[in-house]
Amino acid sequence: MSKIKLSENFIKNTVKLALNEDLYPLGDITSNLIKNNKDIKVKLISNQDAIVGGLVFAKNAFTLIDNKIKFIVKKKDGTLVKKNSLVAIIQGKAQNILIAERVALNFLSHISGIATRTNQFVRLAGKKCKICCTRKTIPNLRVIQKYAVKLGGGTNHRFNLSDEFLIKDNHIASSDLRELVSLAIKNKKGKKITVEVDNLKQLKKVMGLKFDTVLFDNMSIKSLKAGIKLAKKYYETEASGNINLKTVKSVAAAGVDRISIGSITHSALAIDLKLEI
Repeated sequence: MSKIKLSENFIKNTVKLALNEDLYPLGDITSNLIKNNKDIKVKLISNQDAIVGGLVFAKNAFTLIDNKIKFIVKKKDGTLVKKNSLVAIIQGKAQNILIAERVALNFLSHISGIATRTNQFVRLAGKKCKICCTRKTIPNLRVIQKYAVKLGGGTNHRFNLSDEFLIKDNHIASSDLRELVSLAIKNKKGKKITVEVDNLKQLKKVMGLKFDTVLFDNMSIKSLKAGIKLAKKYYETEASGNINLKTVKSVAAAGVDRISIGSITHSALAIDLKLEI
């Protein structure tokens, strides 16, 4: 599986694109009205309980505008913060801090939102079951969103289509299931093979073949338990399909090794953070 690499160049280039989006074509015409451009001290505060994340992106938003701005971290990425917690202190020219404010907060609120949502699932699932994200990410933001999942205690599923073989429903609808799995085994070359099934008949059809993981999709708890009983001895087990905070505990209790949840990246609510002068 591909590893997430948050290199300094990646972070800077990503933040530059966000700043350019905000400042093109004429800059911040409102902040430019400030004539007494004095030094100020600003507090970054969380307005709610959250797993905070994205501080390095926020820091770069400020320092790329003005490298003399000081960004003092008070809570590290991945830390659980309470409502009204001081997350960081920013010091520098008022005009430049205000120019970078929204871009910095956008990164923070989005990354913290995914980390917080992930952590809610992780705590409910317990220590024996991993919570995984999927490829249901915003285009060009996958690295950042999967980084946020890790901050929340989750695990990254495949990063791209070449990370592993994942034979899903539409593949199966287009070809013979057992034949697809056999071809994947033949072309494995060190890659993992996951086979999605949505009923016990499909599972029995591939039992005995040497692949890695059975993905039980949109199955009832009763069917899921029956499937796990058949597969557990031979394969890693995974569940997916509209699993939410109300159902994740019962799915984990059924005995799966991991649960994949698209909503932790595509539907996580932003965390409310603010700059207070």
